[in-house]
Amino acid sequence: MKIRQYQVDAFAGRVFEGNPAAVCPLQHWLEDAVLQAIAGENNLSETAFLVPAGAGFGLRWFTPVTEVDLCGHATLAAAHVIFEHLDYPEQDIAFDTRSGELRVKKNSQGGLSMDFPSAPPVACVAPPLLIAGLGRPPVEVLAADDYLAVFDSAETVRAITPDHAVLSQLDRRGVIISAPSGDEVDFVSRFFAPRYGIPEDPVTGSAHCTLIPYWAGRLGRTTLRARQISRRGGNVGCELRGDRVVLTGTAVTFMEAEITL
Repeated sequence: MKIRQYQVDAFAGRVFEGNPAAVCPLQHWLEDAVLQAIAGENNLSETAFLVPAGAGFGLRWFTPVTEVDLCGHATLAAAHVIFEHLDYPEQDIAFDTRSGELRVKKNSQGGLSMDFPSAPPVACVAPPLLIAGLGRPPVEVLAADDYLAVFDSAETVRAITPDHAVLSQLDRRGVIISAPSGDEVDFVSRFFAPRYGIPEDPVTGSAHCTLIPYWAGRLGRTTLRARQISRRGGNVGCELRGDRVVLTGTAVTFMEAEITL
């Protein structure tokens, strides 16, 4: 069996930045063990698999160790592949996923805009493991699917060296750290999910489902600019629309390959 695979840098304007994801278009679903083995072999934070489904596509995401309910950058990568490589004629894609229907459309500025569910965080007591894993206490701690630890400055967020062994013991998917920024963006972030096989994710779309409602409420605006300040880094356009968020970014193809099974 031969499977076409694309490696795409998502939330990137050129190769070698943003977050790389593998995308495998399929005609039908393979066994879960095979999908997981491909993701493990790729050893990227996410591998996306898609199959035709009605007028759109079914979409699933796998880290090197598990399937996940939502992934932003691999959705962006999958949409990029559909638009750029699969001769898709429309301007809007509907994905059937474990998080419900997700829509991605081309926008007038040349980017791709993704309509995702909002996941507002709720204030909570900072778990001791969180403080120990980050090496310093945050100004504020909240929780949704992930813990959100808010710090006072982008410099503080950039300087943190997490203890992944400690963070992997937490009871949520991962840890977002974030701070306001007075530069070219409204806020910055980093994301760690060692229990899912991702020590630090370069740019995390799903984390912005929590970051957008938090920063929109704090800054009093529904349209925001964000940057994830990992080593590779990437920019995310952000908009809060009620109980939905819109994430906008660009993507570039790094590699086309063929898997032999």
